[in-house]
Amino acid sequence: MKVNEGSLDRILRVVAGLALIAWAAFFGGPVWAWIGLVPLATGSIGMCPLYSMLGINTCPVKKESA
Repeated sequence: MKVNEGSLDRILRVVAGLALIAWAAFFGGPVWAWIGLVPLATGSIGMCPLYSMLGINTCPVKKESA
């Protein structure tokens, strides 16, 4: 698995995932809020399968030295 998420992307995913899970678990949110598990997992591992399929990569590109 190749990392395809940058730092900011990963942080936002983890925060959004935790917020949705907390909403569902502690504040009586709707059942669909458990979808927060997906951004939490992808943000934690740094790899998004949808990004791979769409050819998106938010990681900073390292320049090769000449």
